[in-house]
Amino acid sequence: MKPSILAIAGLLALSACATAPTVYAPAAGPQSPGYSELRIEPGRYRITFRGGGGAPVEQVADYALLRAADLALAEGYDWFRVVDRVTRQAAPNSGPRVSLGAGGGPGPYRSGVGVGLGTSFDLGGGPAVAQTIEVLMGRGAKPTERDVYDAREVRRMVGARA
Repeated sequence: MKPSILAIAGLLALSACATAPTVYAPAAGPQSPGYSELRIEPGRYRITFRGGGGAPVEQVADYALLRAADLALAEGYDWFRVVDRVTRQAAPNSGPRVSLGAGGGPGPYRSGVGVGLGTSFDLGGGPAVAQTIEVLMGRGAKPTERDVYDAREVRRMVGARA
């Protein structure tokens, strides 16, 4: 009976700690995968995209740009400039873990000497990456400066992969 209870508990722990996939969608909570934004003033936003465990940095960066493009288009802007960019990566092995262990010793209830053996498995799928960008939006012809993006082109190119 005990081995089957342990097996069921282990399966439940594994299913509860499954890695959240990285999809282009609003974040369900402050540390959940997905996007969130803060309107600083008209035409200026701070956008964060958090990837699930093991998401490529490039995908997370592209999805942050895609959110900026969607906001710009929704508000009637043609382009946006990234004025600040911060990429954060969670420390390795900071994700959920499951540990397995075994031990034993002689004696029915009074005394015993134990010997333990254990291992653990990282269920996080790799470090989680988040990118925060601050953008300024504009109308008309796109400036030729660095870090300026055409909102329609970002929507077309990156949106096709999301």
